[in-house]
Amino acid sequence: MSELDRVIKPKTRRAKRFLQTRESKLTENDKSVMLIKGGNANMTVTQALKDLQSLKKPNCLMYKRKNMTRPFEDQTSVEFFSKKCDCSLFVFGSHNKKRPNNLIFGRMFDFHVLDMIELGMEKFVSLQDVKSSKCPEGTKPLLIFAGDAFELNEDYRRLKSLLIDFFRGPVVPAVRLAGLEHVLHFTAVDGKILMRSYKVLLKKSGCRTPRIELEEMGPSFDFVIRRTHLASDDLYKLALKRPKALQARKKKNISHDTFGTQYGRIHMQKQDLGKLQTRKVKALKKTPAKRRSAEDEESSPKRSKSE
Repeated sequence: MSELDRVIKPKTRRAKRFLQTRESKLTENDKSVMLIKGGNANMTVTQALKDLQSLKKPNCLMYKRKNMTRPFEDQTSVEFFSKKCDCSLFVFGSHNKKRPNNLIFGRMFDFHVLDMIELGMEKFVSLQDVKSSKCPEGTKPLLIFAGDAFELNEDYRRLKSLLIDFFRGPVVPAVRLAGLEHVLHFTAVDGKILMRSYKVLLKKSGCRTPRIELEEMGPSFDFVIRRTHLASDDLYKLALKRPKALQARKKKNISHDTFGTQYGRIHMQKQDLGKLQTRKVKALKKTPAKRRSAEDEESSPKRSKSE
């Protein structure tokens, strides 16, 4: 049994609170990312990791020292760091003659590697090289995926899911219009994945709805897929399983259409329409003569059948 797998009993209240944050929850914490530099990372890879860190702040942790590890050959070191810093996502940057300017995007399930996809940077424009205004730290981006490959190819489909996990940010119930400041656009074309980052500018349009313009702010990447390590269908299905407490229970007599409109069926008892209170309109009022005749009929004794 390794040191991280053994059961640790807290001796102080601070240690108890720390262990409670690591326990399983119905609603998990926001996913954190760890950025790791390989032993032969060059300046391009280092700058790319710094730009990814700026996009992921504050849920991000970057290791400044170089680590002599290869995730595709040995995953134990990545899993060790993941459990130590409680990060479910990671990016490993490396550079060599066979695979220059290399980035490995991966995610964990139960502190074990679930998916890993190796992407090569054929073109990279840093955040500093684009002279324009930047988005504030912690901005939730709007993700756009273009290209049929994201729906037809299994590697691209799993890469799309991984990128959504990586850049989605915290889960919020609603977003105001002014809060949509950052757009990340991914395009799959000619065997490449083009990543572009834009800032949303709201301009005057002469009406209530503003005119929207996109201004490139960086960073931008031209990726190509090199190696993949994908989880099996059973393990992937287990990772997507939701607790029963969070599953939406089906309510009787309630349905929704394609636009999200809710319809309900109500069962009511039979009503006596004779006692229904209607609107008192002057034209429907009884005349004094009719009112007197109705009172006379009610006051007159009813004749028996024998008579």
